[in-house]
Amino acid sequence: MKRYEQVPLSDRVKSIIFGTLLGDGSLKKQKGYKNVRLQFRHTEKDSEYFFWKVKELQEVAGEKSVYKQKPDGYSKNNKFRFLGKTLPALTQLYELTHKKNTLQIKRNWLNNMTALSLAVWWCDDGSLIGEGGRKGVFCTDGFDKETNKILAQYLQKVWNIRTKVAPVGRKRDGKKEQYWRLWIYSTEDLKNFLRIIIPYVPVKSMLRKVLLLYKDSQMQQRWISEVVSLGKFSEKVVLTELENKSNKWKSFR
Repeated sequence: MKRYEQVPLSDRVKSIIFGTLLGDGSLKKQKGYKNVRLQFRHTEKDSEYFFWKVKELQEVAGEKSVYKQKPDGYSKNNKFRFLGKTLPALTQLYELTHKKNTLQIKRNWLNNMTALSLAVWWCDDGSLIGEGGRKGVFCTDGFDKETNKILAQYLQKVWNIRTKVAPVGRKRDGKKEQYWRLWIYSTEDLKNFLRIIIPYVPVKSMLRKVLLLYKDSQMQQRWISEVVSLGKFSEKVVLTELENKSNKWKSFR
């Protein structure tokens, strides 16, 4: 198996791939193909983020890598799907991250993740919850309890972010099923995590995932100032996205 450093892709592309492997992306080896390809999809409402990914991943994209799909499963939204080229370099990443055709969460490759990887993971599968969105959760439903523990240990050891592994129940086809997620219960831990990823939030529509809501105007302004100073978006853009989020938040209360 080749080492991470020997995989002939740019560090930026590898960072994005690692982040999306924990979120909405996958490396797949299809029957009859020697090498693997990267694939992911997002709902139409997240098209800005989807096309940012497509642009960033041109090293692994083909001429016809983007498809539009009709709603399926539990979603009522149209989706955009990315289906990249089959490449030896992706096969090398696959061998680093998979065993028996299954993604294996292990520190030997998690340690190669960057702040950009965390930002992609959060944009894919992270959410702000609770009053004012001052708690966070990674929707790691596809991973079992032990795998989530490995991710929690990684976040604690490498990034000093404390998370809790806790179950969530969901009904599917009339049956109640239990999944495991990573929860950030401490507002301070959440803010520290967001400070790591804010510089790498790629598009304005994803600002909703880092904007905390406060009733206290001074606390709100302090957080707005942090988002502006750490990120790449102007205060005007941040305020617009904050207003959009605040209005949506009120409509669900």
